[in-house]
Amino acid sequence: MFAMTTDSKPTAESDQQPDAAQHIAEAHRILRALQLPLNNPELEKAIDNLEMALSILTTKTGGML
Repeated sequence: MFAMTTDSKPTAESDQQPDAAQHIAEAHRILRALQLPLNNPELEKAIDNLEMALSILTTKTGGML
């Protein structure tokens, strides 16, 4: 009896999912595009808060988002 072997290597999690920085950049682009026509101060504050939270997260994780 022979055991089946495969030459495939397990893929890293980062290979299976888009980079976090890509998600952040796309979300930022979408939010800013929405903010322009709406000109809503609450939306501006929400975007600023999200940017600050991401900056803090980046600092706390050593840039490893």
